[in-house]
Amino acid sequence: MTLRNETEVEVLSRVRPEKEEIDSICLVAEMLLNAVNESGTAKGMVVGSVARNTWISGDRDIDVFMLYPPEMPREALEEEGIILGRSIASRFGGQFVEKYAEHPYVNATISGFDVDLVPCYAVTDSARIQSAVDRTPFHTRYIQSRIGGLEDDVLLMKQFSKAGGVYGSDLMTEGFAGYLCELLVLRYGGFSALIEACQSWRAGQTIDIVGHQGKQFDDPLVVIDPVDPNRNVAASVSRAQMGEFIELCRGYSASPGLEFFYPPAKDGITRDEFEQILSLRGTGLYSISFATPHQIPDIVVPQLRRSSAGIASLLERNGFVVNRYSEAMGEDHCYLLFELLVDRLPSLYTRTGPPVDNAVNAGKFSEKYLNQKVFSGPFINPDGRYAVEIMRKWVDVYSLLASDDIFSARLGKHVMRSMKRKCDVRAGNDCWNDDFQEFLGAFFNKISSVGALKKE
Repeated sequence: MTLRNETEVEVLSRVRPEKEEIDSICLVAEMLLNAVNESGTAKGMVVGSVARNTWISGDRDIDVFMLYPPEMPREALEEEGIILGRSIASRFGGQFVEKYAEHPYVNATISGFDVDLVPCYAVTDSARIQSAVDRTPFHTRYIQSRIGGLEDDVLLMKQFSKAGGVYGSDLMTEGFAGYLCELLVLRYGGFSALIEACQSWRAGQTIDIVGHQGKQFDDPLVVIDPVDPNRNVAASVSRAQMGEFIELCRGYSASPGLEFFYPPAKDGITRDEFEQILSLRGTGLYSISFATPHQIPDIVVPQLRRSSAGIASLLERNGFVVNRYSEAMGEDHCYLLFELLVDRLPSLYTRTGPPVDNAVNAGKFSEKYLNQKVFSGPFINPDGRYAVEIMRKWVDVYSLLASDDIFSARLGKHVMRSMKRKCDVRAGNDCWNDDFQEFLGAFFNKISSVGALKKE
């Protein structure tokens, strides 16, 4: 029997579902399963944490897969899957919407539960999957057959990761998916052993539970999928989030406490605090906001990151010194934030050319600036190289960001379209945004999860 410290016993008393909750979720899951099977066109299967008994108390998610024959054309699968999903949602009085991952599925609210009704192919070999979702039933079967006795360890791992801000494989979180948490618990044989082992992880850490020895990956953390040797289950985990998790493990190992599972609430900063921070830092702050593109987050988030990096690069190319930048996506608006160490430059800019003894290039350099508006030159520097003092195009960050030159930066396609329709550029205290208070607080108070806990 696994020995638990007082903290873990307390956490389990909170996260382990009681019988009434289990009966309730199982009743709805069975009802949905029967509805799929009664259709005669597909076979139902409950997948995810509900099927594996690894869901945290209070979670209201039920994933039901509708398995169709592998020989069915893709178009027919999508069409029949949506029709069946709508029919089931309507039958049980649930509000529903159609969503799209690799193919369409129905998301419904039924009896207070968030239900996904997802069509997939009933392939018998994971090597023959026709879409990414076809892999999920194999994941469920794999975990179901091995997780017995370790369910509590998975609950601890999930709550630990959630509290530390590293749970979730979405592109904004870049953290640990539920399936990854389960695999790590299996690999190390429990939560305590996992915490101990992860403290010594290094970039490129590779875990291959079944010894596939297949495809090589260059991600920060590699966990080979037991049911698919060509897939890294940990591909979503960024280097930063991997580091956060390692730091959390070290902190918890050194001083176990309930705060690692239920940390103090993180409040955003107030406007007064925001202005005080800017005054103390003495840096230049600039924001760009625009309407959130009408695309799913998996499309928008990478484009936001590409765009903020592209704009930072544009600023650097024009001589400004960027300290940090980040991005946030809201329901209605997106928000890019840039902090600069140097945000204003003199009009004069010195361009150094080739050495005098490089006759061909020296001539080209001289010709290039001979008829341009320059402050001085071309002339020869003490080091024997040509130079010219020219007028800088942009002397302040705001003017550059508010100009059409911003569209010369490497921007995401949908982000650029939204910015061209309308974007709001602000500087200094005017960058304050009520909708992004928590984001602003995190931006200016960068500290690891463990550091934040110690700071309390």
